[in-house]
Amino acid sequence: MQTRFFTQKLLEWNAGENTRQMPWKGEKDPYKIWLSEVILQQTRVEQGLAYYERFVDAFPRVADLAAAQDDRVFKLWEGLGYYSRCKNLLQTARYIAGELQGRFPDTYQDILGLKGVGSYTASAIASFAFGLPHAVVDGNVLRVLSRFFGIDTPIDTTEGRSVLTALADQCLDKDDPAAYNQALMDFGAVVCKPVRPACDTCPFKSRCVALKQEKVDLLPIKSKRLVRKDRFFLYLVAEYNNGVYIRKRTGKDIWQQLFEFIGHEVPADEDGEDYGRQLKKRWFTALFGKDGFTVLGASPVYRQLLTHQQVKARFVRIHLERPLADGEYIWVDRKELATYPFPRLLNDYLNAPIQAGQLF
Repeated sequence: MQTRFFTQKLLEWNAGENTRQMPWKGEKDPYKIWLSEVILQQTRVEQGLAYYERFVDAFPRVADLAAAQDDRVFKLWEGLGYYSRCKNLLQTARYIAGELQGRFPDTYQDILGLKGVGSYTASAIASFAFGLPHAVVDGNVLRVLSRFFGIDTPIDTTEGRSVLTALADQCLDKDDPAAYNQALMDFGAVVCKPVRPACDTCPFKSRCVALKQEKVDLLPIKSKRLVRKDRFFLYLVAEYNNGVYIRKRTGKDIWQQLFEFIGHEVPADEDGEDYGRQLKKRWFTALFGKDGFTVLGASPVYRQLLTHQQVKARFVRIHLERPLADGEYIWVDRKELATYPFPRLLNDYLNAPIQAGQLF
């Protein structure tokens, strides 16, 4: 049977050829497994590794994470993106430390009930920490199964996901689900890669349907094309008495819980400079008073690519003659700015040399 062959060959490969090393492999502590899985959601392992190590070092137990200040946790998360994950991480840690008295749930359904935990993460924790027979289904797994079994149902449809999830359950080694799940994820990462897979040395090459039908580059199939929205922000870096004014983003939008300068979203087809001239009288004056500011210069355009959005921004340095009266913003000494969590785009600006730039 094809599924039995697949499982046997995968475990043989794992025992003899899988040399992929990661600090959480073989880990049994559900807290650390959960932490690694949340960090790695929509994040490359190479990028997530350093974050995992910093989090474990800063918060070795779930109680330590639960007791941490929000801004400290978001600062450690800075640069990973998808900040709703960090928000859910904190909420879940506090729920486990408080409501569950520090005991991590030990059944699939209870793990699935945690904030920010989906079926994949619940399966990973259940199998790795507690040896429960639940198959993980992530992008690597979908790709490997689609190619080996020749599944051409789009993986981003309900039908495709259902077919491949059922297939993953059939292939799962019920005696050692942790080893099987880890092996399958590793195999998709180092052998059956999205681009230039190692088909010549693949242990499945004699029975891989995609290889036989010359469809390796075509599978898996996705039916939907990602459409990105363009957005442009004009930021005012309002300087006063060796400090600047910032605020925390709290709305349901990108960069929630992170800090930003005084900002104004402008039409996406603008470059922020001409539009800034138009805004100067009515926006700048309304904020700072007619004679309350001096424009020092404007930066080049900075860019950050998110999954569904391309965000661009221009930063305008402004010197204020008097403190800002708007209570939404807080004054922060420049020496303290590095302690606040900012989006990557704003950090790129902060870490760049200060330039006078084009004056309005």
